[in-house]
Formats: sequence, structure tokens, C-alpha cells
Amino acid sequence: MISVIPWAAFLAFVFLMLAIDLGVFHRHAHVVQRREALAWSAVWITLALAFNAGVYYFQGADKGLQWTTGYLIEKSLSVDNVFLFILIFSAFAVPPQFQHRVLFWGIVGALIMRGVLIAVGAAVFTYLHFAIYVFGAFLILTGIKFLRDTGDHAPDLEKNILVRLARRVRPVTPAYEGQKFFSRNNGVLMMTPLFLVLLLIESTDLVFAIDSIPAIFAITDDPFIVFTSNIFAILGLRALYFVLNGYLAGLAYLKPALATILVFVGMKMLLADVYKIDSLASLGVIASILGVAIVASMVKASRARRQELAPLAASET
Repeated sequence: MISVIPWAAFLAFVFLMLAIDLGVFHRHAHVVQRREALAWSAVWITLALAFNAGVYYFQGADKGLQWTTGYLIEKSLSVDNVFLFILIFSAFAVPPQFQHRVLFWGIVGALIMRGVLIAVGAAVFTYLHFAIYVFGAFLILTGIKFLRDTGDHAPDLEKNILVRLARRVRPVTPAYEGQKFFSRNNGVLMMTPLFLVLLLIESTDLVFAIDSIPAIFAITDDPFIVFTSNIFAILGLRALYFVLNGYLAGLAYLKPALATILVFVGMKMLLADVYKIDSLASLGVIASILGVAIVASMVKASRARRQELAPLAASET
């Protein structure tokens, strides 16, 4: 019988941290500086590692490795979310001081959606074993699509189905109304463009969740491991956005690395009944792919900077 105590305790912890985040540290709208974002990113990673240590202690090394691998997969794939956040905020000219509020409520929505998807996924993989092959093939195709997608365009606000449905329900104000999602004008309750941007971010996260959640189920079929590792990765997503904003262009090989990870995990699912790759080997492969991509990107960026500075150095001599 599954104990509800760990689930209840974890959810209580998540809601407490979110309340502290919004109610104490980000009560007033302000531009999140990189130093603040680094501090919050360190907090979330430290909490995740502490929770992971608890999994190692209470559930054993194998479960602990599964949690580490699942968290690493989600954390790496969430970087692609950051690409989209940057494009969306830029395309719709969202003032920097309001971006944290949009991301906060976007994360809350993502937590709910992913909880539902994980529950559905657990049921599917338990009662429909052949689904593992379907999702394995899906992840491989998604990885190939990652390689072909340049990712240099923001989703179209006018074509998003959630946005179109929302506009049928309520009118939209012509401009941003501070950090409000709704505003009452002449007695009429209206949505602001900030709410439409929130809907856009929620819908894009849903698409990413459909990709990433099957990837974790390839590592473990334990719903608690899947849910908690996924949620910890998502909780640090806002801070990751403010840390990486402006730096992602220098990570030239990150997207191919994410594509390779998806293909690897998809192959792992397809081979599940033939050859089972253990948790430590999976973790090693994924960490190695990310490590090589980051180092190669740094080397490429360094060479590009030297080439840019070479004409200037030559002219000075």
C-alpha cells in the first residue's frame, strides 16, 4: 500500500516555498538581477540535492540514482523552455519587472499539469506495457526534430488555441496594466496582454511536458521518484531563466546534446525488454553528453571571441 505521508509532506513543502518566494522575496514587482537569480538557483539546486540524499538514505542507492538521473534529464530539457521564454518575452515586449510574476504563475500551472500527466503516465505504463515502445519511438522522433528545429521563432500569440479561446470569453486591454492579469475598465472585467503571455507559456510547457515525462519513465516506474524529480527541476526553472538570459547564445552545442539525450532515452525504452541499462550507466551517459556539449560550446565561443578581437589587435600593432 502506498503511503500518502511522503506525498503530502512534499506537496506541503512545495507550497510553502512558493508562498515564501512570492509573498516575501518577490512581493513587489522588480527586475530580477543575475546575482539574485544565481542565489535562488543555488537554493533550489541545494534543496534538490538534499532531497536526493534523503532518497539515497531511505530508499537505497538504486532509487537515489534514478532520482539523480531523472532530475538531470528534466533540468537539461528545461533549458529548451528557457529558450522559448526569452523569445516570448522579447516578442511581446514584456517589461523585465513583470517577467518573474508571469513565470511564477506559469510554474504553478506547470506543477498541476505535470502532476496530472505523471498520474496518467503511471497508469498507462502499468496497464499498457506496449506503450513503452510507442513513447520510445516518440522520443527518438522528438530528438530528431530538435536537431532540425532552429528554435529562432516565438510561438504565434494569434494561433495559440488557449489564447483564442480566452479572447472569446473576455476582451483584452490595449496595453499592459502593471503586473495585473485582469483589469476592470468602465465596469468591464478585461484580460491584460500579460495574461495572454501567461497562457502562451503554459501551453508551451504542456508541449515540453509531453516530451520530458516519458523520458523519466524510461529511467524509473516509481511515480514518487518521477514526480519529485520533475517538480524540483521545474521549481528552479524561473531562476535558471534569469541566470541564462543573455548566455544561451554561447551554448552552440546544447540543443544537439538535448536531442542526443532524447534519442538515447528513447532507445533505452525500446530495448527495455531486451537489455536493461542500469541507473548508473544511464546517469553516466547523460552527464557525459551534457559535459561534452558545454565544454565544446565554451571552446567554440572562445575561438569566436579571439577571431573578433584579432583584427583589433592587428591594427594596434
